[in-house]
Amino acid sequence: MQPIVRALATANPPMYVSQEEAFLFYDSHFDLAPEERELYRRVLLEGPIAGRYIGIDDPMEACETDQDKLIERFVKFGRLIGAEAARKALKQARLAPEEIDGLVVNTCTGYLCPGLSSYVAEDLGLRTNIRFMDLMGMGCGAAVPNWEAASGMLARSACGPVLSLSVEVCSATIFIGPEPDLVVSNCIFGDGAAAAVLDGPGGAEPLLRVLDFASALDPRHREDLRYRSVGGRLRNSLSRRVPAIGARTAKEAAETLLRRHGLTREDIRWWAVHAGGSVVLDQIEKKLGLTEADSRYSRDVLHQYGNMSSPTLLFALEKILSDGRPAPGDLGLLIGFGAGFSAFAAMVEF
Repeated sequence: MQPIVRALATANPPMYVSQEEAFLFYDSHFDLAPEERELYRRVLLEGPIAGRYIGIDDPMEACETDQDKLIERFVKFGRLIGAEAARKALKQARLAPEEIDGLVVNTCTGYLCPGLSSYVAEDLGLRTNIRFMDLMGMGCGAAVPNWEAASGMLARSACGPVLSLSVEVCSATIFIGPEPDLVVSNCIFGDGAAAAVLDGPGGAEPLLRVLDFASALDPRHREDLRYRSVGGRLRNSLSRRVPAIGARTAKEAAETLLRRHGLTREDIRWWAVHAGGSVVLDQIEKKLGLTEADSRYSRDVLHQYGNMSSPTLLFALEKILSDGRPAPGDLGLLIGFGAGFSAFAAMVEF
């Protein structure tokens, strides 16, 4: 069965912080060594990101180190932006909450039991007999396996529309330290949510049709990109090899789909690539033979929002739909990658 996507919508917290404002905050509130300060300055003021949406009420919350309070902030803003994106998607699909039969939620920036699905279902007023699933620990690429899980839910149960929701509050994992990977993480990650409504092929007129999925997993590079628990808090680990590993792993997933369908790169008109960073996008362009025009929507998202982890890819897809306006029958490839080291790809037809 090839599911359709009836709607796609995004949301962010209310507070937007420019990179200049972020540099002034770090410089004035933390005792930075000269080389640490210089790295903050270069990444924030000379990098490709203009600013980021941050899930906080007061800038001083960025100094919080109590994990209980960080989780409280994750729940508060995860619910807020998750429900906002979902309501937009439901309105776009012309569906009432009670018409949703399934819910799949992914996140990696805060652990909850029960998962975020419990809170989102309550906030939206979903039925109590819906099918639901929480995906954890899949990192920045998780929006694609989320869609795959939603597609499986549709195929197995012949249920009605499934709400797919990717939610990340990366700011709840800010970890101050002199190590370069911590500095870079504190400079590039923002908060956001993306919601899609998937349905069976007989549903309403679609935005696009999902044709197939593929993935790649290379545990040899597990330590290059992951969250570690340090003192009870999530600490991002980000090695300098991430752009090269990410591009190689993403290429493997993408080429699996192309081979399976007897296609070449030239057959793909639209590319939605996870905007993990400008160097990452450079490497993916090189590995897959893409042009800057192919990745312009991903670069636009990076510039405006930073790296929001798993929703970032769907922000790029939203831009393709609104600004690129694909023609009926155009093929697209969604490519996400992240912790593990992992990569995920989905082929779509607009």
